[in-house]
Amino acid sequence: MENKISYIPSRFNAMSKTDDNGIILFNSYNGAIVQFSEEEKDHVLATLKRAGTNELATDVQKDLYENGFLVSNQVDENRRAQFLHQSLHRTDVMHLVLMPTEACNFRCTYCYESFARGKMNRDTIAGLKALVDAKATNLSQLNISWFGGEPLLALDVIEELSHSFLASARENNIHYGADLVTNGYLLTKEVFQKLLLCEIRQFMITIDGIGEVHDSRRHFAGGGKTFDTIIENLLAIKEVEDQFEMTIRVNFDDSNLEEIPKLIKFLKNQFADDNRFGILFRPVGRWGGENNDALPVCSRIIANQKIWEFSDEAVANGIGLSPMVADSLMPSGSVCYAAKPHSLVVASNGQLYKCTVSLEEERNHVGKINKDGSLHLDYDKIALWVTSGEETDSVCQSCFYRPACQGNHCPYYRMMTGERPCPYEKRSIKKTLKLIWKNSLK
Repeated sequence: MENKISYIPSRFNAMSKTDDNGIILFNSYNGAIVQFSEEEKDHVLATLKRAGTNELATDVQKDLYENGFLVSNQVDENRRAQFLHQSLHRTDVMHLVLMPTEACNFRCTYCYESFARGKMNRDTIAGLKALVDAKATNLSQLNISWFGGEPLLALDVIEELSHSFLASARENNIHYGADLVTNGYLLTKEVFQKLLLCEIRQFMITIDGIGEVHDSRRHFAGGGKTFDTIIENLLAIKEVEDQFEMTIRVNFDDSNLEEIPKLIKFLKNQFADDNRFGILFRPVGRWGGENNDALPVCSRIIANQKIWEFSDEAVANGIGLSPMVADSLMPSGSVCYAAKPHSLVVASNGQLYKCTVSLEEERNHVGKINKDGSLHLDYDKIALWVTSGEETDSVCQSCFYRPACQGNHCPYYRMMTGERPCPYEKRSIKKTLKLIWKNSLK
């Protein structure tokens, strides 16, 4: 006798409430986020009880099933999660984090980099071109992240490599995407338009306060103000009629906590009217650098509290959340690039890393790119980064957020502390979902 099909709640569901007494459902396996009204709520909650339902008799129940909140009792969700994890090992995808220069015009108080090397050498540039050309026929997706140092100190390298990569992508029908992290000082309107021509569409800059507050934390290498020029650049960029995503990151610690509400008000007046600009709050951490021991970092409890308190205040003031928040909830969206087998960091001298933070650590020195594009890789070291997540952690395997982070939100954190690197969004999933809902009303 065949087992009768019924429909039960997915183990990957999470729920939050809206301000108008509705509910928000999230499923980490497929990334669905759906709001249900107050009138629908009781029916949704009754359907999502552990026993589930024997039939999809109503439109609400059909919506729950189609969005993955209900699954057939014959579905093995654990196997689904295992298969999703295996998809990280796709060979038709490549992600390169490139350091066109390791020099920087800033000396931020909490920076962990040593700036030991300058501009990318010609052998490394040639090697990157050859690598992408050689891999292109087997790639369906190529993603480039520009990092530093301050990458805009080597704009010519960015342009040269971008044009080469884009030519390979067009010739081989590869989906191409690129992002760039910059301190913003050199990001003039003219430079920004050049970057758009390089198909760089996602940007992140950091502002830690208004005027002197920012300047005391993110100043020139020889001292000097930077805030006014960064804001002038961003206001000029607003005039560009093109599509892009500009994340304004705000780093906070005990020394600037009281200044963040003032910054939110300032950013509201400048950028709340442009949905291409979004905000992201993150606590300063001790990741190395000459000031490491003296940094006034927040406690973990305060950091978790302030991320969402500031985010809520920003959304209430009409500032959009960075797309990075919602993107992190998507399948594999919270998996660190360092944990992905197809991702490598390329330094200006051709040294290969997995992580951009622990640049001085031997276990992060995973290889070298040669002038002909061939890679010399230490797979034992690479394995440290890509197999430390849900493969070995039974708590991660049973977590509702497993498909999104797969136990590998930060392999470096797990290596350093031995603790589980749960992302901020997962730890405060109810607040996260409510903020995403509020942000959608903007």
